[in-house]
Amino acid sequence: MTSAPRALTVRLHHPAPVVFDYLADPRTRPQWQSSLRRVEPLTDLMTGVGARWRDVTWTGVRPVMEVVTHDPPVAWAEQGRWRGLTAYLSLVLVAVGEETDVRVSVSLDGAGPWRLAAQAAGRLAPAALRSDLRRVDRILAERRD
Repeated sequence: MTSAPRALTVRLHHPAPVVFDYLADPRTRPQWQSSLRRVEPLTDLMTGVGARWRDVTWTGVRPVMEVVTHDPPVAWAEQGRWRGLTAYLSLVLVAVGEETDVRVSVSLDGAGPWRLAAQAAGRLAPAALRSDLRRVDRILAERRD
């Protein structure tokens, strides 16, 4: 059963190309994604459609992630799989002057006994994503200064 897609928008105080380049590179994710310890590349390509890596999380979950949309600086999406769970995350970046609205949509699917885990994670995801994107905004501000 798939959780209802959850959506949110976060305004970042940086131009869309800067935001896109940072968010679309899995190697930067441990800097801003609170659940990650590290990423392990599975392909030589780390950006663009088909790039694959394994997330290594603090909780021990180790999904295989794959970029399924890469349209700079407008849209990016990934799909992840771990055991009976599948997650889909998409980002649409909308330039607002020199700032960027990041529109996020996330859905999770759990098969069999993983159904409840997918539902719980789906409810928690928006708050975690909002916090992580605010961290991105701070990191990009520090790099600019």
